[in-house]
Amino acid sequence: MRDHREQYASSEQVRALPELVQLLPSEMQQKVRDFVEFLLEKRLKKPRGKPTFEWAGALKDLRDQYTSVGLHKISDWRTAE
Repeated sequence: MRDHREQYASSEQVRALPELVQLLPSEMQQKVRDFVEFLLEKRLKKPRGKPTFEWAGALKDLRDQYTSVGLHKISDWRTAE
């Protein structure tokens, strides 16, 4: 196993990332590319602003028909698989 590790890194020399990626099979290189693109997208996403709670009170007209317990049960039914 030690010989295999020395193929891509040794204690005296550390290879550059592109060089290490080139040692991978093509399908694994694609996974590395996908992961790097994911990290770049994540980094570039704008942070969400402060919540506005504009939805608050939107169901006010249904308060006499449903209780919060009933709404939770409905939510459970929708998410049950």
